[in-house]
Amino acid sequence: MTHVFHRHLRQHYPMAVAGDGPYLIDADGKRYLDGSGGAAVSCLGHGHPAIVAAVREQVGRLEYAHTSFLTSEPAEKLADDLVAHAPAGLSQVYFVSGGSEGVEAALKMAVQYFVEIGQPQKNRIIARWQSYHGNTLGALSAGGNRWRRAQFPSLLLEQIEHIGECYEYRGRRAGETSEQYGRRMADELEAALVRLGPGNVAAFIAEPVVGATLGAVPAAPGYWPRIREICDRHEVLLILDEVMCGMGRTGTLHASEQDGPLGIRPDLQVIAKGLGAGYQPIGAVLVNGRIVEAMRAGSGFFQHGHTYLGHPVACAAALAVQGEIRQLLPQVRSHGARLRALLGERLGAHPNVGDLRGRGLFLGIEFVADRASKAPLPAQARTHARIKAAALERGLLCYPMGGTVDGSEGDHVLLAPPFTCTVPQLEELADKFGAAIEAVLPR
Repeated sequence: MTHVFHRHLRQHYPMAVAGDGPYLIDADGKRYLDGSGGAAVSCLGHGHPAIVAAVREQVGRLEYAHTSFLTSEPAEKLADDLVAHAPAGLSQVYFVSGGSEGVEAALKMAVQYFVEIGQPQKNRIIARWQSYHGNTLGALSAGGNRWRRAQFPSLLLEQIEHIGECYEYRGRRAGETSEQYGRRMADELEAALVRLGPGNVAAFIAEPVVGATLGAVPAAPGYWPRIREICDRHEVLLILDEVMCGMGRTGTLHASEQDGPLGIRPDLQVIAKGLGAGYQPIGAVLVNGRIVEAMRAGSGFFQHGHTYLGHPVACAAALAVQGEIRQLLPQVRSHGARLRALLGERLGAHPNVGDLRGRGLFLGIEFVADRASKAPLPAQARTHARIKAAALERGLLCYPMGGTVDGSEGDHVLLAPPFTCTVPQLEELADKFGAAIEAVLPR
């Protein structure tokens, strides 16, 4: 009997003992193609020599220094590197140990900023349904994943409101253009601000490409420019959650670069998974300079902190990861197009494949009972979980989720393979994934 408190208590987990590029190897020697990079984390695969060397070197020099006393060279160098390649206006970096911590920090930063400039009443947050921002209580409150929220209503923050998700596959009306749909959904933010009073709202938080909850859904054209204009007009901070979709996953370093002619201009941006690529637990908040200066001129400190923020070994690993990722961005775009074509060839005519979407090596496949009506499969069938099991049996790891449509109905699978995959490995992924789907959903 295991003494590990596993995520699922009636499930048997193979023992991972080694990694080899895009493969994980269990104790029986079985190899699994990591088709989702874990949870879109392992963007450089496993056992990358440059990252392993950076970790070894740093842990031999300095393994830990608490940030209330000292800074460290890896943290300073990583911050310099991230700011040099950040969206305009983001000039400081606050390090954490993962995505949920990053979102918690960003929410607090937004609220404290308005306290510092004499507007403490601006303390509410607006987020979107069918989003995911993490599992700590502030992040869970901001998230719109109803299934994850269901057991903890008494603990969720009442100061966070939700508007509709921008989900064109299901939300665009007949006769409505993509641009009209994007603007209509963005205008829900305007309506929420009017209802709550813009003088009471600190920030709006959203994922540029929605990951785990919807399965790689980008916003419709025109959505993000309109959101930015609304935030500017009402003095509301824009927080982008790029924990899953950022750091090269969509083919550009920041997912926000692809929306609008100049990209999205966030005030706070949360990054994590691809920041450290799984070699060390690390996340960060990229912060607009005016937020930092308001705190510097006011209280002089950010009322927050964690034991392991700015961890020297994690920062050293992340710095090495970033140097590798930026060289691979053209390959992410070309391999993403190749994988999408392979999936289209294999599954495009399948009667239960409703939508294939995403950007770069961040793809979602949504399953339906009927393609014409887009009716979801029965929730009790747990199709997504059965596809995961069928894929695992065939030596493929993929990231499934239920509740795609409304939190209870709908199934999708997310694919997010390492950027370092070869074309034959992408072909292996498509073949094994297609076989898993056909085993669960015969044509």
